[in-house]
Amino acid sequence: MKLDDFINEHYGLSKLPENPAYAMAYVPFQQEQDKVYSPDQGLVSGTMFPSLDKPFYGSKCGGEK
Repeated sequence: MKLDDFINEHYGLSKLPENPAYAMAYVPFQQEQDKVYSPDQGLVSGTMFPSLDKPFYGSKCGGEK
């Protein structure tokens, strides 16, 4: 059973709202992943999931210096 199906069945929650409003941010439930960081690496990275580990470059991305 998929995680979102389990949450829907047990808690009555869907992955995203049925009638989402325009210009509102919605974040779906984190899906199960085979690979996760060790606790130490997760603490350093700020996430346990490598797919969410995105570097922040600040002004190197076209912002003001």
